[in-house]
This record gives sequence, C-alpha cells and structure tokens, in this order.
Amino acid sequence: MSSDRDLTAEPTEFQHAEDGGPHPEEDCGHGRGGMGESVSRREDKRFITGRGTYVDDIKKPEMLHCEIVRSPHAHALVENIDGSRAMELDGVVAVLTAEDLMAHDLATMPTLMDDTQDVLVNDKVKFQSQEVAAVIAEDRYVAKDGAEKVDVDYDVLDPVVDAEDALAEDAPLIRDELEDQEDNHIFDWETGDEEETEAVFESADVTVEQQMEYQRLHPAPIETCGAVADWDPGKDKMTVHMTSQAPHAHRTLFSMVSGIPEHKVRIVSPDVGGGFGNKVPIYPGYVVAAAASYVLERPVKWMEERSENIQTTGFARDYDMTGEIAATEDGVIEGVKVDVLANHGAYNAAAQPSKFPAGFFNIFTGSYDIEAAYGSLTAAYTNTAPGGIAYRCSFRVTEAVYLIERLVKVLADELDEDPSEIRRRNFIPSDAFPYESATGWHYDSGDYETALDKALEMADYEHYREEQQRRLEEDADKLLGIGISSFTEIVGAGPGKQCDIAGIEMFDSASLRVNPTGNAVLRVGVQTQGQGHETTFAQIVAEELGMDVENITVEHGDTDTEPYGLGTYGSRSTPVAGAATAVAARKVRDKAKSIAANELEAAEEDVEWDRESGEFRVAGAPDRSITITDIAAGAYMHHPESEEPGLEAVNYYDPPEMTYPFGSYVVVVEVDRETGEVDFENFVAVDDCGNRINPMVIEGQIHGGLAQGIGTAMMEHVTYDDNGNCTAGDFMNYLLPTAKEIPNFETGHTVTPSPHHPIGAKGVGESPTVGSPPAIVNAVVDAMSHAGVSHVDMPMTPDVVWESLDESGLALDPSASVSFDVGTDEAADD
Repeated sequence: MSSDRDLTAEPTEFQHAEDGGPHPEEDCGHGRGGMGESVSRREDKRFITGRGTYVDDIKKPEMLHCEIVRSPHAHALVENIDGSRAMELDGVVAVLTAEDLMAHDLATMPTLMDDTQDVLVNDKVKFQSQEVAAVIAEDRYVAKDGAEKVDVDYDVLDPVVDAEDALAEDAPLIRDELEDQEDNHIFDWETGDEEETEAVFESADVTVEQQMEYQRLHPAPIETCGAVADWDPGKDKMTVHMTSQAPHAHRTLFSMVSGIPEHKVRIVSPDVGGGFGNKVPIYPGYVVAAAASYVLERPVKWMEERSENIQTTGFARDYDMTGEIAATEDGVIEGVKVDVLANHGAYNAAAQPSKFPAGFFNIFTGSYDIEAAYGSLTAAYTNTAPGGIAYRCSFRVTEAVYLIERLVKVLADELDEDPSEIRRRNFIPSDAFPYESATGWHYDSGDYETALDKALEMADYEHYREEQQRRLEEDADKLLGIGISSFTEIVGAGPGKQCDIAGIEMFDSASLRVNPTGNAVLRVGVQTQGQGHETTFAQIVAEELGMDVENITVEHGDTDTEPYGLGTYGSRSTPVAGAATAVAARKVRDKAKSIAANELEAAEEDVEWDRESGEFRVAGAPDRSITITDIAAGAYMHHPESEEPGLEAVNYYDPPEMTYPFGSYVVVVEVDRETGEVDFENFVAVDDCGNRINPMVIEGQIHGGLAQGIGTAMMEHVTYDDNGNCTAGDFMNYLLPTAKEIPNFETGHTVTPSPHHPIGAKGVGESPTVGSPPAIVNAVVDAMSHAGVSHVDMPMTPDVVWESLDESGLALDPSASVSFDVGTDEAADD
C-alpha cells in the first residue's frame, strides 16, 4: 500500500457475512488471543493483588505536600490574604498566592474553550471552593493545618447559580474582568436549517413538545485528581506524575502555561483510578504543584479530597432542553427542533475538543431518518464550578440522545402507538448508509431494526405488555412500565478537521517493535483508566501479525517514551488508537513479507499471508511457511539488502470520519404507588460496536456503563443552594449506585462493521451510559402514561416519582393499607 490512507481503506477480514448475518458469537479467533477472543485482562493481576501504582502511591525523596485554600463563598471580592499564621507552624515551607504566581506568569491558565481561568484568585472568587492560596509543607497534615490558618478577608457578593437567572437583566455580573462583558451570556450556537424546519412544523399533522432537564453530574472517579511535580534543576527538566487521561496534551499545555520548553517537560500518567472525563482538563492544583516545585526545587504532591473533587473539578451535563417533534398522523417524524440553555459555570472551561461550542449535540436526530432539524443553544456563566466534560460520552451526545429518545416516547403516547413501532417506522434504513443527517453528520453504518428486534425478543416484550395491562385492569399497587431507547452515538474525537486540542488536530498514534527474539512492544498515545488497553490493543497486534497475545506488551502514559497522542475520552481508544495500532501492525507485516521471501528463498510476489494460521506461505507450496516470530531474528541478523534492519513501524492515524456505534435497550420497572420506589424487573441491552475485539471486556464495559446510567437516572445530582453552596459535595449527598441498586443485566449484540475503520470497530465504552438513562426514564413514564404523565425529570428519586403519582391521581395513601391494633406493637395489613 502506498499510504496510510490506503491502509485504512483495506477491507477487513473480520466483517460479518455479506447477507448482513451476525458475526459468530464468542471466542471466534484463531486461538492466539486475537480478535474475537475473550482473553483475560492482563492488567487485572496487579490491580486485584494491590500492586497497581496510582498517583497517590508516588513518593519522592524530600517531597513536600500542597494543600489548597478554598473560598467558602460562591461570589466575593478578595480583600486580603494573610498567610503569616500558617508560616508559624513547624513544617510549613511556603504560602503561595496569585501574587507569587504572577512573578512567574503562572497566575492564569487557558481553557479548551478560549477562556482564561485563575490558578489562584487575586481579585474575586466566582464559585464556592475556588482556589485562593496554597500551603506547602513537609507533610500533608501540616499542610492541612496550615491551610486552616490562612486568613482571607472577603467582601461577599450576591451569587447566581441558575443559568436562566444568570441571564436576567438584574443578575450580578460574574466575569466583570472581561472586556466588553456586560452580562453573563457566553455564546449562542445553532445547527440545522431553521427556515426549512419551521415550514415542516407549520404543515405537520401532529406536533409534540417536552421540556426536560439533564441535571449536573460528576464522574466521581475512585482516585481523585492529583499530581506529583518534580523540577530537577540539574537536568533542567520538569517531571509531573499526574492523573491524566491525555498525557501528551497536558505536556503541551504545561509548556504553554509555564514557558518551559516542551522537551523539558515529562508527564507520566501511571495507573489511573478511573477517569470518565474528569481527568481531561488541567486543574489549578496541577499548576500550583509544578510552580511550587520549580520555586522550591523539591518534589511537591497535591491530592484532592473527595469533597474538593466533586465541588471544583469538571462536571457534566447541566442542560435545560425543550424539544419538539413534527409528525404525520401515522407517526412518521418529519422534523425536530430543540432549544437549550446550558450552565457552563464560572469559566467557559468545557473539556471537549470538538470545533463546535456545544460539542456533538447536533446529533439530536438520533437513529431516525428526519427531513428537517434545527437546534439552538445559549450558554451562560454562573457562580458554580466550571467545566462541562465528556462524562463517559462524546461531548454532549448523551444529552442529544436523551432528548430524541424521550421525544419519541412523547410522540408515541400522543398517537397512542407502541413506542417500538414508532421507532421502526422512522429508523434510518440499513441500506441508506453511509447516511447524512439533517444536521450534517455522516453516519458510517447501521442496522437499527435488527438491534431493536433482538432486544425486544430478549426482553420478552409482548409478555410484559400483557402483564402491564393486567395490572392496570386490577388496579395493582405496583405499576409496570416498559421503556425503550434506540440510540446512535458518535465517537472517536477525530478527525482533525472536526476536533483539536489547543490547535492540535485529533489524530492518535501507535509505535510497534518486534524484537529479535520474536516478542513485541506496542506503545500508544492514549491512556487507559480501566478500559483494558493492555489486553485489547495486544489482541489487535496478535491478529494482524499472527503472534501469541502473551508475547505482546502494551505501554502507555509516559510522554518520554510513547508516541504523541491526544489521549482517551469520547470513546476514541479503539476508533482512533486501535486503528493506529492495526495500521502500524500492517506496516510491520508488509516489511515482514519481504523478509519472509528472503528466508523462504522465494519471490516476494509468491509469498502470501495466511491470517488463519498466522504464517507467511509460498503460493502452491503449503509446506513452505514461516511465522513472524521466526522472521524477527532475520530482520536484525541477516536482513535482505532491499530492507533496513529491524522490524518496527509507527502510525499516526487521523480518521477519515467518526464512528457511530448504536444499540437498543429495553427496561422494565415496577413503580410502587405507595412509596414512589422504582425496582428493575428486567434490563436488556443490545449493543453494536462493529467488529468486537474482546467480548468479555466489552461485556464489562457495558455493565459498568449501565450502572452509571442507573446512577444518572435515579440518584446523581450536583445541587446548589441560593447562596451558591454546593449541597452535594460528598458521597452522603451525591449518591452513587451500589450493588443493591444494580439489577442483573442481560446483554446481546449485533455486528455492523464500520466501513472506514481498519478493523471495522466502532467503540463501546460510552454507549451504555448514553443509551440507558432515556430507556429508564421512558420505563418510569410508561408506568404512569395512561394517567397523563408525559415526563419525570432525573434523578427519579422516590419523592420525585411519588409526586408524579400524586399529581396524576395514581398514588396510594400508605395509611390506607396499614392499620395498628391499639394496645399492641404489631402492624397488620388491612
């Protein structure tokens, strides 16, 4: 092949049958641990035996500790900062303020959305717990004591925490330091054809409208954010061990902020205790630790506490959405429009690399063939933590999917139609791909109806519809609801024409070397946080080169040794870095073919690659063959004159388009009319992520994502009071699902390969978090829709659900079913 682009177009041997039939079910590889085999995750050995290395495990000689002094107020002028009492403590080495950082041009840092954020505040705090000063001490406990002794004088101002209130004429101005900033408005954005869409709505037989909120969420990783910065004046080099999902991008940003030449900055991201987007941004604590190490010439560690992580680091969602559908009387959707108000917090610091202010929200037409679509969005500053990250989703895809999947349910109820039939009627046909949506996105491939049919069959859909009707007729205490979500996601965070970080286009990389003894080292630019990269990327190499997966090591997370990559988020690992890995392996294989011809004493054109056996064979002479393990020695010891020594290749892969995984979920719930409690009766998830690398890893990814989807739908919410205090700053108030709340999941899959991906893969890590919340909400609404309930906002806690039951007349009075026998302690049912 003459170029990488040609290689990406190479037909994959893993695609499903031409008649559209499914891929063989499980463990369909060749026994070497390649594509389709459920290889056990090799990284789990160190994790489950306590031998992982996380940032907080890093210890350096003479290491100091950093504690951040944070504002108790959401909006206040900083009148004075006095660190003298802190400096009197034994062990306190320094108290840093914005003034100290200014001396090194480190007082502010850029965001990914062309805004500037304070590292330490010098004039005015703009959200509760914002960074005001830092105490550096010999140990963490002394640093914490010192932080409590830093005296800060505040002149408290009125805060505003709601985006709608922030845009009111009399709202306090939050970003008054910005030139020409007269209000709290950040930007307006629109997509689609407004005029065409309005015309469709004017002539439509049926229109429906629904307002809905996607609440503010927090990824809440197991390990909070932190860094160990170590400036070595002897080597004139800064090394930072940090909780990073994008080490190379962080190195570039560190260099831009600090002025240290990039080749003098090393970022090391060891085992990352969960990320989910929370560890994409640069946080002030990283910069402070690095600045302190530079000034003091000693290593400095900064690690957040849990409350700091929830209160100050990147949040997700926080969209107030109103959506409308125009349809025929037969339920054919002709148009969709949406209006969104987005809360971006105190700084426009969304960690999303797309070139669209609202990310990929313009995929709100979903899985449906819709003629016209128009969306508009307004973003506002508020006195809340800044951010807006890709919390296990591709930059606002989750909100877009939630919007359209809820609207389809509203339309089905309006027309008194089964929601599964409305979906079938409007799906993009499988023969219409590649498909361009009304908002300009190019879907690669899909077979939505097959996925839905499989999910309905697995869920025994008709049985539950009958049971639902029976309970209604019997006026049962527990209502049954069935919810469906047929989602399409957009993943990859590339190509460069649509995505960048600080102007760097969103490619990714792989460097592969086969050693003389026949084993291999793969280095990749993405960073794992639990996805199983060390296993699945090795499987791609094993498949492409016919090697045993046990003989392949995958390395990542060190900018001094790995090729430049843009990191892991937006489910881009397999779509981008997995593609780079496959192409690099094919480059190695092409060179190996020349060496094989030399070893087999045959013309190169007579040598064929046999994927099944993992061997190079001489055409017409099946007994003359050689594996790449045998070839490796020849590459270094007696290589052909036409080839350079060695057996290695590098690939930087900029995808031609994104990939579009999809699926259908069916959720069955019981809603208790007395308490508002919701129990899961059945939970079926059918996903299509293209060709599958490791079915067992995929299963684990889906289970974890579904659990997070349940948390979103049922309990998670970052809340604030009117004074701007975060009232969900710990795990007593920000609730996460536990084993008690998680039902058994039944998972299935279809396989529709991506035609432009080298191995036909699409990505799956985010799909369950994207697709499950609308299915769950649809199920709860479905239980009450016969009484006129059209929507219940998340999180659907028992009190929220009971309120809907009460307003619709469905609630039962608990006292009516329990009586107490006076004179005894026993309760008896009526």
